[in-house]
Amino acid sequence: MPLFSSLLPSAASAYGLQTALALIFVPQADEKFYDLGGALGFVSTSFISLYYPSLKARFWEGNTAVKIPAFTSFAPRQILLNAALVAWSARLGSFLVTRALKAGGDSRFDEVKHQPAKFTAFWMAQATWVLFVGLPVYMVNTLPSAAHPPLRSLDYVSAALFAGSWLFEIVADHQKTKWRRAKENKDHDEKFITTGLWGISRHPNYVGEVGLWTGIWLLSVRSLRTPYFPRVAWVIAGLSPLMTWTLLRNVSGVPPLEKAGDKKYGHDPKWHEYKRSV
Repeated sequence: MPLFSSLLPSAASAYGLQTALALIFVPQADEKFYDLGGALGFVSTSFISLYYPSLKARFWEGNTAVKIPAFTSFAPRQILLNAALVAWSARLGSFLVTRALKAGGDSRFDEVKHQPAKFTAFWMAQATWVLFVGLPVYMVNTLPSAAHPPLRSLDYVSAALFAGSWLFEIVADHQKTKWRRAKENKDHDEKFITTGLWGISRHPNYVGEVGLWTGIWLLSVRSLRTPYFPRVAWVIAGLSPLMTWTLLRNVSGVPPLEKAGDKKYGHDPKWHEYKRSV
């Protein structure tokens, strides 16, 4: 199977949607829907990668005899992976856009959104993120349903890893939202959250994020090791959790949050103790 050519529809979907969104929101200097755009990118690219053969045959080649297959007609592995990706995208996208709308914007873009070239580059970077992090799902979707190996023990463990990590992320976000609401209502005067999952990790939501993408990748491995793919296909798909970890640990996740925390609470001994012990 020509791996890279089979991924062209996915790449076109990922970059096409983010380009369209950039054309709308860059002139307006509006960043509030940036994260929602990322979530929609995952959903639309998953759909295109799964349905591209039938969509091409029916609408491009004009073969009206070709029917759009029901979602339940795909292989169990494809159903699990796509359902996981869509569920994660819907939950995180709605959570982040709600937060941005409530806050009146996203502080990450306070300066960048007024620089059209740089703001556009952020949208293109998001397209790259959508493409590479979603690789395990898009690659599995290019394999005909009948060619997928049956689910085995490792696959169920992988699905459990996704579910547990996703729940971990949801609980962490819920705990911080609840903590912020309580602070707004003056129920406490804590400067930063140290309770719940935030008492065992300074970034538990990121721990969940890396874990769930690791689960998605592991669930894709058996299909990606079939003769239909190059031998290195499953390794290439491993870019998904690796890129997630790299971005969160070294680029857009931990560093700016730690820097902001040091700026706000650097004079507070409790902050230094929190950083030392958690």
